[in-house]
Amino acid sequence: MSEIINKVAQSGIITLNLEDLVPERTESHIDIFNQLFQGLILREKDFRAWVKEHDWSLYTNHNVALFCSSDAVIPTWAYMLLSSALEPYTKEVYFTKPEGLPDLIAERALAALDAEEYLDKRVVIKGCGNRAISNHAYVLITNKLVRTAKTVMFGEPCSTVPVYKQPK
Repeated sequence: MSEIINKVAQSGIITLNLEDLVPERTESHIDIFNQLFQGLILREKDFRAWVKEHDWSLYTNHNVALFCSSDAVIPTWAYMLLSSALEPYTKEVYFTKPEGLPDLIAERALAALDAEEYLDKRVVIKGCGNRAISNHAYVLITNKLVRTAKTVMFGEPCSTVPVYKQPK
């Protein structure tokens, strides 16, 4: 009987799994609206008292979105105060509405990726996994890789969809 040869393993294709690149952490949201007087005004004294008394350890190792769900004008220092209170506990703090948090997490994580490592390489961006990764993350990684990689594909090494091929 002839030996079975794994042609995928011999192809030199590098597989990138966004689940490995984009960290999975609990996401939390802090809406400043809940601290507004009559839903309109942020009173500094009351806000500072709440920040001082709140149990920030509830956000340990979380990614936290800071936002205001109303049209109230919130001074910049309020978000800065929240960020400083959260810093000892959280992994990351973002100024965004909750629905924007996964995209910002992906942006920060993928900013650290050195695209030069994939210079003239054949890269497959893994398409399915155990958790949802935003389409924004796939767009970001593709944008970085097309600058250096020889080819960029989507899917699994044994079944890919071509996305980009370096011009000859």
